[in-house]
Amino acid sequence: MLDKLQAVADRYEELCARSEQPDFYNDPKKAAAILRERNDLEPIIETYQDYRNAQRDLEDAQELMSDPEMKELCQQTYQQAKQDMEELYKKLQILLLPKDPNDHKSVIMEIRGGVGGEESALFAHSLFRMYSMYAAKMGWSIELMNYNDTELGGVKEADFVINGRGAYSRLKYESGVHRVQRVPETESGGRVHTSTATVAVLPEMEEVDVQINPADIEMQVYRASGAGGQHVNKTSSAVRLIHKPSGIVVACQEERNQLQNREKCMRMLASKLYEIEQERLDSQVTGMRRSQVGTGMRNERIRTYNFPQGRVTDHRIGLTLYKIDQIMDGNLEEVIDALATADQAEKLKNAT
Repeated sequence: MLDKLQAVADRYEELCARSEQPDFYNDPKKAAAILRERNDLEPIIETYQDYRNAQRDLEDAQELMSDPEMKELCQQTYQQAKQDMEELYKKLQILLLPKDPNDHKSVIMEIRGGVGGEESALFAHSLFRMYSMYAAKMGWSIELMNYNDTELGGVKEADFVINGRGAYSRLKYESGVHRVQRVPETESGGRVHTSTATVAVLPEMEEVDVQINPADIEMQVYRASGAGGQHVNKTSSAVRLIHKPSGIVVACQEERNQLQNREKCMRMLASKLYEIEQERLDSQVTGMRRSQVGTGMRNERIRTYNFPQGRVTDHRIGLTLYKIDQIMDGNLEEVIDALATADQAEKLKNAT
């Protein structure tokens, strides 16, 4: 591992030197990529420096312990330096794990009502509210792309972008089937019903990240629907794009003109095509063990929200929290931290 760290240190020095060149900003896109890589390496370099400092303290204490008068004082320094080195070594192991290249990106989220009729649509709305509140706590912004609600306030489907650096690194664990157990507002007998909603999380891709042939796209325009859109247009401003080779259909009706809606559709299409390509590449890698946590499959039940018992259970890691009200109000940090830690542990196990 120490050889890897030296290679990282050399790369960091190279990036720092390049960023100090007078013509560095002549190519803004290249400059941004270099600065992003440098910033990603900084935590590793800082931790490595702390490790080396602890190593020097340990060696100095070891050398001075030959003096009887200094032995007791140096023993304490030695033990502290040894403990620091062990902790920093574990931290470096995690920092050196292969990074998901999309972790810094914003995300496109899709929420759909599942099994359970109107109650599933109401639950889908609850999930949309939960993620909206979590995004606000993180200082991220939400951009609606497609939002179809029901007369009772549920959500048939909600497509939206959460804009914020690192949003994907936190929200990628949310993909899958979410199950709710509660007494619906429409239930007069007080019986607990079980319903589901699906959540998909995609890293937001620009068109330049994915090659899309314009000839492969069929564009349809229509009017924003009544209960669906945030407004009702008298003109055909809503846009639906059909990618003929893959059969993917994306739609947007939240903006007031076709051009803006089409632009949002293209971003969504690029993200979906990227996801398909990544799944194809992953399936070609033989012997690869899928993480126990991963980013969740759309047909995999990942979490249960049990309102009568006030609990939320994540089935992938066996985590149960009796904090359903706080979680539904967007306090997802404890759940996401636990998922990220489990994911790191699995990757460390596979790396050894």
